[in-house]
Amino acid sequence: MSLRHPTDKHVHPVHREIAAPVTYLPEYLHQEPGRVWRAWRALRRTAAYARARRVWLGDLRRDLTSNRVRRFGQALVLAHELPPDVTWLYAHFLHTPASVARYAAVLRGLPWSCSAHAKDIWTSPDWEKREKLADLRWLVTCTRANADHLAALAPDPARVSLVYHGLDFARFPPPEAPHSQRDGSDPAAPVVILSVGRAVAKKGYPDLIAALAALPAGLHWRLVHIGGGPLLQDLKDRAEQAGIAGRIDWLGARPQDEVLARYRAADLFVLASRIAADGDRDGLPNVLMEAQSQALACVATRVSAIPELIEDGATGLLVPPDDPAALASAIGDLARDPDRRRRLGELGMARVRADFSVDAGIARLLPRFAEARQGGDRP
Repeated sequence: MSLRHPTDKHVHPVHREIAAPVTYLPEYLHQEPGRVWRAWRALRRTAAYARARRVWLGDLRRDLTSNRVRRFGQALVLAHELPPDVTWLYAHFLHTPASVARYAAVLRGLPWSCSAHAKDIWTSPDWEKREKLADLRWLVTCTRANADHLAALAPDPARVSLVYHGLDFARFPPPEAPHSQRDGSDPAAPVVILSVGRAVAKKGYPDLIAALAALPAGLHWRLVHIGGGPLLQDLKDRAEQAGIAGRIDWLGARPQDEVLARYRAADLFVLASRIAADGDRDGLPNVLMEAQSQALACVATRVSAIPELIEDGATGLLVPPDDPAALASAIGDLARDPDRRRRLGELGMARVRADFSVDAGIARLLPRFAEARQGGDRP
């Protein structure tokens, strides 16, 4: 059940394997008023509707937004159209999807659970997280930093479990060849720096532009950026003002198989994550795991759960967030030292493949879903 229609123009290989039918709830209620009205008409006289409405109004008083109204309308449609054999609801993300699942669960008298990740945690108010954690049966989240924060808000910390999201190594097999020995001394063979991420505040790309502009003139490099996002034009303008626009390739969003090829062709991966003004931050960025799975040395920041993946000086380099000078120093050091890049890349790859397999996470989730399938009884 999806709250939104897809906006990504690319179809990734994993998408082609999805065989389950997808039902789209009304993305905006005015687009399908008949569907919303039929759901309301069918449910409005039930005791469950009165309970769900009280919960929703309690939320609406503290969050008087059109988004909050839309959530309840979507929940009505979900509860009305849900197949009768469904015994449990599971929401992916703790913000809007969990609100829709929570209201629908009350409407249908069902238990529910949730997975939480990054923005959905850190941009949600504590009152809302507390109340959702009091209502749901269990929640899994993908970093220790997230788990500690949510457990402190839960009525029972045991409701919150850490399950790292991992990589499917069938999609990210080991690289077929070692990375280059480029050291930035040859203008005809610049060190290739790769960064993959949306142009949004929490990714810290202005800091990366400033760091690259501060690199010594005699160090030859080229940045390849993959990702779209609302701040992309601003970043291009910053690069132009810094005099480095000609050394950056802005590729936009690309399909996963092309991203994999770019990991293998690069010499260094950089992600300058930071905490945005609204509290939004990365959890454990998939792109860092993907880069390390290809033995690509990484420079990143000490934000959120990134230190849970990268050990500074052992499996990559970490610098403080919002510090372009420190970022420039780390990039410059590794750009000049291909042997150190190789060592960090190999150790990073070993760590990811040992500790961050998707299979390990699935093994921890399966018993939870077995319990849910039986309506809450222990399997």
